Amino acid sequence: MASLLVYYAHPGHQSSRVNRPMAEAAAAVEGITFIDLYHAYPRHHIDVSLEQERLLAADVVLFQFPLFWYSTPSLVKEWIDLVLEHGFAYGSGGDRLAGKTMMLALTAAGPEDAYTPDGYQNFPLRTFLTPLEQTARLCQMRFTAPYVLHASLKAPVDGEVAPHVAGYERLLTAIRDDNYDFDAADALQSVTYATLPIRGTK
Repeated sequence: MASLLVYYAHPGHQSSRVNRPMAEAAAAVEGITFIDLYHAYPRHHIDVSLEQERLLAADVVLFQFPLFWYSTPSLVKEWIDLVLEHGFAYGSGGDRLAGKTMMLALTAAGPEDAYTPDGYQNFPLRTFLTPLEQTARLCQMRFTAPYVLHASLKAPVDGEVAPHVAGYERLLTAIRDDNYDFDAADALQSVTYATLPIRGTK
């Protein structure tokens, strides 16, 4: 079994209609570690030593968040700034995360076709995730395709919340049980509940 560490970050947790049920589902998956960053650090006073210990114990680190202004909620950036220290995560002697995997599970308000050269976001979604991908690479971590729900504001009306949350549970369980095909995922720009590369499923 893989050691899976899930960090959830949403400053508007109570009003969330997609990320909140995702987080509740993740917290209920047995055998993984689930951390609600805004609950753990409401004043952004991050315990760097504790977080580094958590990272060392993990094989896969997954950040779940809504895309805010083409980036993460601010607490995730603060966490990265403080926890991924020189000499620990990168730089001279900083190889403590080498060989681990980073993954994202994010929601985007815009529809999928907005994230194209002809769409109103002008760029593919992965372009906006480049800082996170490069962060992983600098830390010698594998960065695999994110689990994405587009048009998240319309998802409750469109009936997309339940299948997305169920897919998230399947994803986390498959990672935990070493049934998630990371090689297949790496060939994709993103994965959805309909395209999860889980071994033993069609």
